[in-house]
Amino acid sequence: MTYSTLITVAQLQALQAQGQPLMVFDCSFALTQPNLGREQYLQAHIPGAIYADLDQALSAKHGVPDSAGHVAVEHSGAASGGRHPLPSRERFATWLSSVGFANGMQAVVYDRNGANYCGRLWWMLKWAGHEAVAVLDGGLQHWQAAGLPVEAGTAPSHFQSNFELSAPLRQLATASDVLQALGQPNVQTVIDARAPARYRGEEEPMDPVAGHIPGALNRPFTTNIAADGRFKPKDLLRAEFDALLQGHDPATVVHQCGSGVSALPNLIAMELAGYAPTRLFAGSWSEWCADASRPVERG
Repeated sequence: MTYSTLITVAQLQALQAQGQPLMVFDCSFALTQPNLGREQYLQAHIPGAIYADLDQALSAKHGVPDSAGHVAVEHSGAASGGRHPLPSRERFATWLSSVGFANGMQAVVYDRNGANYCGRLWWMLKWAGHEAVAVLDGGLQHWQAAGLPVEAGTAPSHFQSNFELSAPLRQLATASDVLQALGQPNVQTVIDARAPARYRGEEEPMDPVAGHIPGALNRPFTTNIAADGRFKPKDLLRAEFDALLQGHDPATVVHQCGSGVSALPNLIAMELAGYAPTRLFAGSWSEWCADASRPVERG
């Protein structure tokens, strides 16, 4: 059986017991402490899980973070701008091959952060044309709450594979796309996943300019997660997005956040709620505000 949105702890256990071709990825991360996720992974992860570092594997960056946590951006290998630019699909396929992930495998992604970071890998695999990828609902916390084992250290190495790209299953919106559609609600509805104070421009801890893309709607990514750490039920998510959109066509939605990472829980939640797949502005606010000619709205 193939899982393409969420997978429960019990379902993951069943796949492991069946011996189905499978690879589990730990995507734990912390924006202000870029080494913390890897340290947490080394302390405890689902047995066999591969670590997918946001800076090193899931962004067009290279090298070791400096004392301020910054890593150099390799623009030639980027498919977007912003603080966490997407690597090209080809570069991403090379990384997947290097860790042994093959086209016939089921991917399961998780983190310790309310699906904030593992959603990035989920989306990138869809963008690479791979349908069989699912978020472990509840993350590592639910795995451990079920009394299941974890292991420390690095996972065993895998043989090099030859992951082949297919037609993208999810679509990317560029800064130019977003700019050209401003003020056309029948063409584009931007949903901003940042915290309300950042959206309103009252504070901006990460980027040089405060505010939001004109006309954007605000839905903090944490809104999608219930008190137990799992995604809210489908019917509740549907009601919340219907109320947010207020008649806007869901097909016009473009998701953004600060750097194209925490927007993904909103995108996934919309699919869980029964909407068709929507687009991601991967450069997000950090790319948008880097060009002073682009308009900014506050309040």
